[in-house]
Amino acid sequence: MRYASRLHREQRRKGTDIPYISHLLSVAALVLEHGGNEDQAIASLLHDAAEDQGGQETLDEIRRRFGETVAMIVADCTDAWEEPKPEWRPRKEAYIARLPEKDAASLLVSLADKTHNARAILHDYRHIGDELWGRFTGGKGGTFWYYQELSAFYAAAFPGPLASEFERTVAAFCEGDRSGYSAA
Repeated sequence: MRYASRLHREQRRKGTDIPYISHLLSVAALVLEHGGNEDQAIASLLHDAAEDQGGQETLDEIRRRFGETVAMIVADCTDAWEEPKPEWRPRKEAYIARLPEKDAASLLVSLADKTHNARAILHDYRHIGDELWGRFTGGKGGTFWYYQELSAFYAAAFPGPLASEFERTVAAFCEGDRSGYSAA
């Protein structure tokens, strides 16, 4: 936890002042709540570390500190290693195309990550509406496409309560469900 906290200490959630570590803790909690083990929980805390904080060098450090299993899960959750990152759409297409090759341990962490992101999108959409989509490189249409593709994959390949929640959450923001909206 200290290592993840140090790596992401300057990061905030997209468009907010929320410390990024809150996302990592939420993903780890979802993983544990849905049957994940210690390696998966550790990988959850580090799932964005290589992608956002140093690439292969960071992954090598994760492998040294936490072992091959954790490093493999982190690598499986990474959509790009190089800087600058490739264009958004081809990068997301490649990530989706690689998902069927991943094992169940990695898929649970990835699904927990995407579920927490979808929850945040829905929450923010209900509070600020279409202004939200300006935060995303893919815009509204690209974000809908990406999350709908992920939802279809997880529903078929990794069915269960978490995939069902993800599917419902994605459907809610794609359908413009602002129930529960509060200007507060």
